[in-house]
Amino acid sequence: MNETLLQFLRSNGEQMDAEIAKALHLSKPQVLAQIAALSAAGEVICCQVTRYFGGKKVEGVSCRLSAYVPPKATGPKPGAKRGANNNNNNNNNNNNSNTEAYVA
Repeated sequence: MNETLLQFLRSNGEQMDAEIAKALHLSKPQVLAQIAALSAAGEVICCQVTRYFGGKKVEGVSCRLSAYVPPKATGPKPGAKRGANNNNNNNNNNNNSNTEAYVA
């Protein structure tokens, strides 16, 4: 049963206990018992949270997989400029050749 909860968190990311219970068709006390066991084993990280949905206060336990590292993003990084590194290298090469002319 714990494997089902872990698989759910792998596919859906961080979730509240009520959302987990609804998705897995379990009672909230059953989910909390599973979360407690997984937390003691170091499989999940949980914390008490208070969220507001449409002005309504909702308190619960938020859970996520422990030591989860999202996959590395592909492609250029935000704000990176193409060719910026090449221009710096070309400028350094030009400066070096001028310096060598003065030394010789």
